[in-house]
Amino acid sequence: MQEIVILDKKFRESIPEEAINRRIDEMAMELNRDYSGREVLFLGILNGAFIFASEIFKRINLKARISFVKIASYKGTKSTGAVSQLIGLNEDLKEMDVVILEDIVDSGQTLESIVDSLILKKVKSICIATLLLKPEAYSARFRIDYTGFSIPNDFVVGYGLDYDGFGRNLTSVYTLVH
Repeated sequence: MQEIVILDKKFRESIPEEAINRRIDEMAMELNRDYSGREVLFLGILNGAFIFASEIFKRINLKARISFVKIASYKGTKSTGAVSQLIGLNEDLKEMDVVILEDIVDSGQTLESIVDSLILKKVKSICIATLLLKPEAYSARFRIDYTGFSIPNDFVVGYGLDYDGFGRNLTSVYTLVH
């Protein structure tokens, strides 16, 4: 198994690029089937979800648009526990079907903040698609509709996920070695 060093931490490959691409293909097929005939707004959560959002959106065959919000709750390898919206939505979403695209869902605090703001905008429906889910850490009240991979509650980088800004460009997902 390949190991890499980012700044002062060692990581080992846990989900190879080929597996990620296969799963994104499958998730896009599911979304295309489930939303057939509907207009959809895909909402990517920056910074981490930009690669996942791009890859899944390229595979979507629907009448669809994509937009992004930027939310922050991590510092280093730990969640700060505080969600601070940095860049919000500024378009009318009333009666829109919205698919939230997340890179990783752990506690769900970030998602709750986003879903609550979408509910206030009177969207028609909300579903959540994430590349990675940490079931052990998830405590939010919303169902995750599409999951790429369920992973242990470990710190990971790659495929858009970072450690202090580094590692987002890795094409596989890597887990912190303790």
